[in-house]
Amino acid sequence: MKRTAALILAILATLVSLSSCEWLSSLIHDDEVVARLGKRKLYRADLAPFIPADVSPEDSAAIARQYITTWAKEQLYMDVAEQQLSKSESDVREELEDYRRSLLKYRYEKQYIADRLDTLITDSEAEEYYKSHPDLFVLRAPIVRARFLDIMKESPARETIRRKMSSKEWADLAAADSMAYLSALKYEDRSDEWVDMPVYARNFGYDYGTVLSRLRPDGYIEFEEEAGDIKIGYVVEILRASEIAPLEYCLPRIRDIILSNRKHALLASLEQDLLSDALETEKLIIY
Repeated sequence: MKRTAALILAILATLVSLSSCEWLSSLIHDDEVVARLGKRKLYRADLAPFIPADVSPEDSAAIARQYITTWAKEQLYMDVAEQQLSKSESDVREELEDYRRSLLKYRYEKQYIADRLDTLITDSEAEEYYKSHPDLFVLRAPIVRARFLDIMKESPARETIRRKMSSKEWADLAAADSMAYLSALKYEDRSDEWVDMPVYARNFGYDYGTVLSRLRPDGYIEFEEEAGDIKIGYVVEILRASEIAPLEYCLPRIRDIILSNRKHALLASLEQDLLSDALETEKLIIY
């Protein structure tokens, strides 16, 4: 009985030693091989997460071919790199450890800030920062509060809309909007907000310098197009480059700056607390 058991164990050990790679592979991947590069194999199951379920068979095959090609290139790069680089050049353990530490630090800092950052910024706080740092809010390009109209030159409503869009009366502006809805190719009223002049100029299809060169003393800008339409702008207010931007225009940037300062302060406090605690508990001893 003992001899039989020993014989069976010996046969099993021999079989495992002869085909250990294939046996382990079958345990891990009981699946169809779709590509082979040297001893490395790519299985159908490896492709599955990258192929959407709702694509056609043709698209599925194309995605699979692309993935296989990318996989093969990566493996080939690894082969030639390992062959051509010296042993010291191939040793990336230190770089990987540095990356691991940086990633852990980044994730913890992100969590720490998310748990503690006060995101409430009052109007008075924003205004105080604005008044204390005027140099940060000097305009590099003009900003405008303006309206824009694109309408066919022969439209009977053109002159009426043109006249009403420059009015200060709410009824006239409402009428211009309603008429433009029915007659114009495009109408846009951004007179209640500040817009970067380069952004506003896109309506005309020209750079903002060219558009500004057409700005008349009465506030109108006009371009007659070859397609038969006319593009009309009316500038309610403009602030030129080198002027200080108004507070309302700067609020999003002020909010970002204040939040960024708070984040830096939190991280500086965290680092100091960690160091102080380590020294007090003698976890860190400096000789």
